[in-house]
Amino acid sequence: MSKEKSNIILIGMPGSGKSTVGVILAKMLAKRYLDTDILIQNIEKRSLQDIVDKEGHMALREIEQRVLLGVHCRNHIVSTGGSAAYSEPAMMHLKRDGIIVFLDADLPALEQRIHNYQTRGLAKRPEQSFQDLFNERLALYEKYADITVESSTLTQDQVCDAIVDRLWINPPYVSCKTQPAA
Repeated sequence: MSKEKSNIILIGMPGSGKSTVGVILAKMLAKRYLDTDILIQNIEKRSLQDIVDKEGHMALREIEQRVLLGVHCRNHIVSTGGSAAYSEPAMMHLKRDGIIVFLDADLPALEQRIHNYQTRGLAKRPEQSFQDLFNERLALYEKYADITVESSTLTQDQVCDAIVDRLWINPPYVSCKTQPAA
């Protein structure tokens, strides 16, 4: 017996729009919203940057994996941290009840949007440039994505519309029973 996937999981680089798009999409589809970066901070009672500064980027990845494996929800929009895709167990766990949507922003757009690269709490090696991080993660995002939406030149509302359009093209993932406006 197969059950309908009820969650939409947003993945992508920092600055791709996951958090903002997630909130708008949750309102559009009448779903609950979960930001896993905020969940990590609430569970750990400290910022992502504090984790990286005190324990290193691998500690953040391990904490993120543990938290993601503990997420059990239905009918949610879930915005993941940019490093979620490093954990295959976590991604497969999220995929069981969710459609994975990769918000694919190109490097120039991300560099324009991200001004706090060094203090943002990213799970990256200390010497790693933003371009190196982008190159390293791109294949992971593509590997797990069920749907890819190019988000470099679109507004957040346009990204949401594109996601909804793609969900209606792929009906096994749609849990909203109303028809989109004509």
